[in-house]
Amino acid sequence: MSRRLVPGGDVGRTLRPMELTTVSEDAAVMHDGTEVIRHDGLTPGALHELEGFVFRTLERPPGELLCRFATVNDVHFGETEAGLIEGMEQGPTFRSALGEEPYPEMMSRCATAEIEAIDPAAVIVKGDLTSRGTTEEYEAFLDAYLPIFGDRCHHIRGNHESYHGQRFGPDTPYRIDLPGVVVAMIDTSVDDLASGAVDGDTLGWLRDLATEVDDDHPILVMGHHHPWNPESAIRPEGYFGINPDDSERLVEVMAAHPNLRGYFCGHTHRNRVRRFSATRQVPFVEVAAVKEFPGAWAEYRVYEGGITQVVHRIGAPEALEWSEKTRGMYGGAFGDYAFGELDDRCFVVTAD
Repeated sequence: MSRRLVPGGDVGRTLRPMELTTVSEDAAVMHDGTEVIRHDGLTPGALHELEGFVFRTLERPPGELLCRFATVNDVHFGETEAGLIEGMEQGPTFRSALGEEPYPEMMSRCATAEIEAIDPAAVIVKGDLTSRGTTEEYEAFLDAYLPIFGDRCHHIRGNHESYHGQRFGPDTPYRIDLPGVVVAMIDTSVDDLASGAVDGDTLGWLRDLATEVDDDHPILVMGHHHPWNPESAIRPEGYFGINPDDSERLVEVMAAHPNLRGYFCGHTHRNRVRRFSATRQVPFVEVAAVKEFPGAWAEYRVYEGGITQVVHRIGAPEALEWSEKTRGMYGGAFGDYAFGELDDRCFVVTAD
């Protein structure tokens, strides 16, 4: 919960440029344009009033902190113009200035510096490693992440790879065993298509994994595409994410196994959490892109009794300057779409 207090008693109206970006168990971060305002040492699960915002910090799950890990997605190495999507030509679009470091490289450089500072047990890249699926772009991605994180870095392909028939990365599906959690990596991309799917072999693998892992041991599933909402009255044939049939089957598997605690993806370049009635409190999570507004990465804190997600805006000055520019893409609509609500960015993954 958060709201902005406005002079004169107007509660709930957002005054830009100040935004409450991130709330964790013990900290809050606001952005006033490119200025970063951080408050540390806050009481977990308590109501706070700071910088004109009223908000509640996340509850700290019980037990010891076992590990931290991070995810990024939609890094798009090789892209040269932000804001280009077929069918949405209203602009504006943005490029790096002549002689500047290309923005995909710069944004990932700044993101990896922040992620390195938390000493992550793993760094997971959830697809769209490249812009056009070329080997050179993939190697640029590897050059940016592997020297820093080594074998802690794991990745899957996205539609920017599969659309060009590329199968960069390790064979999928596969599991990553971390202290207190198992991460299940699945490939939702389809050769020659931008949309996604989850085939029967992958669903069977997920069922077997959930059966093999103890019921009280959490599994977080990571893919690139978001699922279709199985409660929707509209069932589009060319759905942009995971097709409706496979989305229904994925949700059924998640509902049948309580240790499958959440599904996490990218693809939409936005922060959003949905929960479906069949899976109750299980979050289906989209995290915004690294390469453009809000310029984000997600941290996961794994405790003995739960997990928190904390989305961070990349805070280096050059990253904030770029991401603030790109807020205005798609006729000015991109900022609100991509940023999401505070509860879309920061929340506790529950056992229920």
